[in-house]
Amino acid sequence: MTQDIKITLPKLGESILSATVVQWFKKEGDHVEEDEPLLEVTTDKVNSEIPSTSSGILKEIVAHPDQEIEVGATLAVISSSKDGKSSQQAVSEETEKPANKSTSRDSSFLSPAVLRLAREKGISLGELEKINGTGGGGRVSKKDLESYLSQKGSLAKSSKSSDLGNVEKVKMSTMRKAIADNMVKSFYEAPHASLITEVDVTKIVDEIKGRKEAFLKEHGFKLTITTFIAKAIAEAVKEFPLINSSLDSDTIVVKRFVNLGIAVSVDQGIMVPVIKNCQSRSLEEIAEGVARLSQKARSQELTVQDTKEGTITMTNFGMSGALIGIPIIRFPEVAIIGIGAITKRVVAFDDDSFGVRSIMHVSLTFDHRVIDGMYGCGFLSALKKHVEN
Repeated sequence: MTQDIKITLPKLGESILSATVVQWFKKEGDHVEEDEPLLEVTTDKVNSEIPSTSSGILKEIVAHPDQEIEVGATLAVISSSKDGKSSQQAVSEETEKPANKSTSRDSSFLSPAVLRLAREKGISLGELEKINGTGGGGRVSKKDLESYLSQKGSLAKSSKSSDLGNVEKVKMSTMRKAIADNMVKSFYEAPHASLITEVDVTKIVDEIKGRKEAFLKEHGFKLTITTFIAKAIAEAVKEFPLINSSLDSDTIVVKRFVNLGIAVSVDQGIMVPVIKNCQSRSLEEIAEGVARLSQKARSQELTVQDTKEGTITMTNFGMSGALIGIPIIRFPEVAIIGIGAITKRVVAFDDDSFGVRSIMHVSLTFDHRVIDGMYGCGFLSALKKHVEN
């Protein structure tokens, strides 16, 4: 006796209400095992694989690639029997085995490198199956996929020209669309206000230079300006806790722990892994978290747990040379700190002498429903104090 079991989108994080389908690893009619990955979805935070909650036959795919699905909505229907096997499988189990040799490739026939590149470039599993593989047994190699992408790019470029000049239309990736939706929601729901200050980071720059090689040799990761700013944010939050809160209807939820999100630029957008409990971490522990999570973000290895429960975010656009930036708050947080590039400046001291100092701009963007301007100024002053001292 069989029964239909609905596979629904699980809760992927505290503030995640929906996700977009990236690709299916199985097609209708395929047999699936319990806990076997069925599909990949994406949010503005991370990509996640959704496993099957039961063994059986994939009877129906309800949510298709590029479709946005709310948490709890049905993704697919599995036809399952009480003993874990579908009736279709029980009858045709033996005859299906030889047939599997001639069916189209599934995701297990593709290397992780190929699957990762396909995901980054927006190539679906169905499109991968159409590529003529030159590997053993017709396997599609990374070289095959790169050649296909090159040909596809050339065709797309030539087909998108006009009499008025060359025009290229680029479809937004699922990650980019998710980021866009989150940014629009945050920008229009929270009244943004921003403040900017200058910070003298000469002491930090000198310390990094002095400890650079020894620190890397001892710990295996670099000591960076991001680490010092992260530590200073955690200290300043202790003095101004409203900065580290969220708004739930008419209730301000103040967090006594500092889970700091670090914005990391990746090929298709921005990922924000979260360093948990920064308020109780040493400088070395924060440096390890920054290095480890940044690497996981760039190699597409972040898990949902790596991006959950953030309470405040910092973004270091100074790494690209920008002096000042006004970032958008990440919902449901109420503040974000922007870090600008470090420049050398001639500075006048209190005794009217002059000196060359390393100066950096720091911006604070906050939700004006929760934080007043004077409170924001106080936090920036505290942050400046902890950075400079």
